[in-house]
Amino acid sequence: WGDVWGNSSISEFLLLALADTRQLQLLHFWLLLGIYLAALLGNGLISTAVACHHRLHTPMYFFLLNLALLDLGCISTTLPKAMANALWDTRHISFTGCVAQTFLFVFLISAEYCILTIMSYDRYVAICKPLHYGTLMDSRACATMAAAAWGSGVLNALLHTANTFSLPLCQGNAINQFFCEIAQILKLSCSHSYLREVGLIMCSVLVLFGCFVFIVVSYVQIFRAVLRMPSEQGRHKAFSTCLPHLVVVSLFVSAGMVAYLKLPSISSPSLDLVVSFLYSVVPPAVNPLIYSLRNQELKDAVKKMMSWSHFSRLKLHMSQQVTQSVQ
Repeated sequence: WGDVWGNSSISEFLLLALADTRQLQLLHFWLLLGIYLAALLGNGLISTAVACHHRLHTPMYFFLLNLALLDLGCISTTLPKAMANALWDTRHISFTGCVAQTFLFVFLISAEYCILTIMSYDRYVAICKPLHYGTLMDSRACATMAAAAWGSGVLNALLHTANTFSLPLCQGNAINQFFCEIAQILKLSCSHSYLREVGLIMCSVLVLFGCFVFIVVSYVQIFRAVLRMPSEQGRHKAFSTCLPHLVVVSLFVSAGMVAYLKLPSISSPSLDLVVSFLYSVVPPAVNPLIYSLRNQELKDAVKKMMSWSHFSRLKLHMSQQVTQSVQ
């Protein structure tokens, strides 16, 4: 695979070790496992609740389902390998594995940002143009926008992955990160052709900045409309549907900006590790919590689903008891 990408001397990479001692490695493993299971549970519950409850078959929850699926994919791309390395006291990742991890991470994180942008548009139409909501956000429009978000993520990932791994890498094979991050792989390049990938990153940043401006403008319009509402109950309901999305966007954007716009002079391996953890692991883990805290409909659906599964297990247990007693 190294020959295919123009790096015949590299067959594997070494990821950053999270700790020096065995005790700390195992501690990191259990910590990461806890975060991973919490993310799986939270996003899994949201996905199942939205899919199973007809009351949640609306554009807002359709995009929330897409966000939950992307979060599941994103955290599953980085954490399992980091956990395995911590558990087995190794740092290795194959060249193919690194390419796959880079592609999946860029694809999922790009698609997630697109979905967050679409969600801000959904809230804008719902609050500022409620009479046109059914027309502008019908099922066909929602499916088209979601497909565009996923497709944009794939295209962006293909461009960055192909460009990054076609560079000659001759500064060793040690990546100063717990996953295959493009910024760290570029540091291994020994030619000026890495500037091509930097240029591509800058283009992506401009597109992301455009999305950010769109989100900000949407929320300025939303808040103006909400503050003009005569009913306090209406204002509260509007804010309760917008606030979780705004918090998620703020967390996502601020962590990403710190990761990629911080000054090189303040950069260090430990700081890079913390910042990458903030934008790659924290959002997928806390997004379900943020959305469920303020959303009564979602909380009710999850409770109903869990009580239904409990009732099903209870009914199965009782039927087994009856069968045994008859026998």
